[in-house]
Amino acid sequence: MVTTVKSWAELTPEEKRQRRYDSWLNPEGVEFVSPEAEATYKARATRVADAYSLRTPDRVPVSMNMGWYPVAWAGLSPYEAMHDYGKAADAYVRFNRHFQADVMANPIFMTLPGRAFDLLEYRLYHWPGHGTPKDAGFQYNEDEWMKPEEYDHLIEDPTDFFYSVYLPRISGAYEMFSHLGSAFDLVEMPFGTLAMGPWAAPGVKTSFEKLVAAGQEVGAWAGAIFPAVGTLQSDGFIQIWGGASKAPFDFIGDSLRGTRGMLLDLYREPEKVLAACDRLAPLMVRWTLRRATPSTIPGIFIPLHKGADGFMSPAQFETFYWPSLRKVILGLIEEGFTPFLFAEGRYGSRLETICDLPKGKTVWLFDQTDMARAKETIGQVACIQGNVPLSLAHAGTPEQVTAYCRELIQTAGKDGGYILDFGGVLDSAKPENVEAVVKAAKDLGVY
Repeated sequence: MVTTVKSWAELTPEEKRQRRYDSWLNPEGVEFVSPEAEATYKARATRVADAYSLRTPDRVPVSMNMGWYPVAWAGLSPYEAMHDYGKAADAYVRFNRHFQADVMANPIFMTLPGRAFDLLEYRLYHWPGHGTPKDAGFQYNEDEWMKPEEYDHLIEDPTDFFYSVYLPRISGAYEMFSHLGSAFDLVEMPFGTLAMGPWAAPGVKTSFEKLVAAGQEVGAWAGAIFPAVGTLQSDGFIQIWGGASKAPFDFIGDSLRGTRGMLLDLYREPEKVLAACDRLAPLMVRWTLRRATPSTIPGIFIPLHKGADGFMSPAQFETFYWPSLRKVILGLIEEGFTPFLFAEGRYGSRLETICDLPKGKTVWLFDQTDMARAKETIGQVACIQGNVPLSLAHAGTPEQVTAYCRELIQTAGKDGGYILDFGGVLDSAKPENVEAVVKAAKDLGVY
């Protein structure tokens, strides 16, 4: 009897999902330090996978939404973490081994290579030692990096817009790209000279040298950070994210038009906003798929910034924000991924709207949203996570933290589908309060 093996394209979304989850729960190439570490890894991965799928796990999983706290706990400044990659890697290994949450506090997302961004002459952010103090974090630079009259260029040819207009504005290393020709020029040989001529323009070589140097610095960073992640996996810690994407509205509002420009556009050019969000939705899916393999970890991180209650009315959310975000979510689910949406701020007036999703296929990390209402609404179709206040971690007592976690576990954790976590990105806390969160899940979250 001949067994036919389906290609990836032939698999159904559910089969793709199962393939990804099987690879996640049984990772190839990981040499665990002991049979106990392997058992711990599989127990943690199964626990989280059950919560994601709205099955009842053995207990409430615990994750930690970490910002700079792991390096602060280790006695490092944010500047040191972004420049001494070995120290940063060691800090995260020690942090995870000490606190023993189910989900790895991953060094990839915060210990970024500062020198690479220096070489890139990156303008979208300030970072420790580059625009902000060495003991401070990131600071986004609000500006209209795309002009309102440039919507048509973005919609008609996003790639050309990015390489010829946007990247030269946000990065000094890309400035000369605005002088390069169209990629279409190389399609026919007689037109090839139109493409190649500008490559010899003054400054082009310097631009590429800066890009190469930044890439080399990323290599040095990865050489320290990735082995630390491997070490933590070998110890039995799980990763949950295999990539990232964004809501189309946030992609435009965060990094192109800025908050002020985007909100004005809702009244001045609403049709252009809608057209741009629709144009970007499939690109937000493809952004993730370009690096994905069948064994890519299923969770895809999507931070939600401008959809919170205070930014727009419910009607505007339902018109401008949700439709294109939902397309991204469904596109990722079609590829077997589990979109992980970080709903920053409050989402009280959005809870009924966002329920329009396949059951057990998404995760929503809530910051300040009422978790009882979240459980009654989106919690019926999606795993919910978070809500431990940063203020409580910073200024509360372990007893207060435990009491808050107990209430969350009893309310949001009923019948599964909940992961205990901080509501926001943790930069500062009392160690005993972080330990109290982990202990609460393990002592109070057993089903």
